[in-house]
Amino acid sequence: MRKRIGYVLAVLALLLGGTVVTTVMSPGTASADECYTWSRVLKPGMSGSDVRELQIRVAGWVASGENLALDGSYGPATEAAVKRFQSGYGLAADGVAGTNTFNKIYQLQDADCTPIHFDHSEFNYNCGARNYNGGKVTAATARENMRRVMWQLEALRHKLGDRPLVVTSGFRSVSCNSSVGGSSTSLHMYGQAADLGLSSSPTQCQMFHGSKSAGFEEILGPGYPGHNDHVHVGNKSSRFWSAPNC
Repeated sequence: MRKRIGYVLAVLALLLGGTVVTTVMSPGTASADECYTWSRVLKPGMSGSDVRELQIRVAGWVASGENLALDGSYGPATEAAVKRFQSGYGLAADGVAGTNTFNKIYQLQDADCTPIHFDHSEFNYNCGARNYNGGKVTAATARENMRRVMWQLEALRHKLGDRPLVVTSGFRSVSCNSSVGGSSTSLHMYGQAADLGLSSSPTQCQMFHGSKSAGFEEILGPGYPGHNDHVHVGNKSSRFWSAPNC
C-alpha cells in the first residue's frame, strides 16, 4: 500500500524575480490534505461533520469496552479518545484537536481516507467479487462502515507495537456469507467486522485482549467455536467477547 508523508506546516519561501516571498499559515490551522482537511480547531462542545470525521479516526482510542458513537458531537467520550490518540503518538494530550493532532492524522491516512496500513482491497474480497455489493446494507454504507473498522485496526496495530495485522475476511455479501458457513446475523454482511489471521505478528490472545480497548464490542478468538485460526472483531450495540483459550 502506498504510504504518504503528511504535508508539513512551514514558512514557504518562494523566489520570484529575486524577491523572497514568505507565506505563513495562521495559528491553529493544519496543512491541507488530499483526503480530508479540517479547517478549524475542534474542542469539547462543538459539533458538525468535521467532528464526525475526527471520531472515525480516533474510534480505536477508547477505554476498554467502549464503542465511540459517530454522532458529530464533541462530548466527553470524544475528548477522552482524542487525548488517548495524542498520548499514543507522543503529542500533548489536551483533548483539543488542532494543528499537531490533524497533521498526525494526515500522516496516518491515504488519499481515500483509509489508514496507511490498511486498504479496501484487504476487506472487499467478498468471495472473489471484489466489491461491497449484496450485503444487508448498501455498498456505500458497507464501505463506510469498513472504513471505521480500518481506523480501529490502525489504532490496535499501533498499540500492539506497530506489528502487522493480516486480514483474512472483511465484507461478505449474503450469499458469500452463506457459502462460507457464516452466521445468519454476521456483522460481515454489514461491513462491520474483520477477521485477523494467524499470519498476523501479534498472537491471537494479544489481538483478542488488545481489541477490547480498540472500540470493538464483538471479539471472538481461540476456544470459541470456529475461531481457532483467527480473531474476529466487530462493531455492534451490545458486547460479546469470548476466547476461552486466552
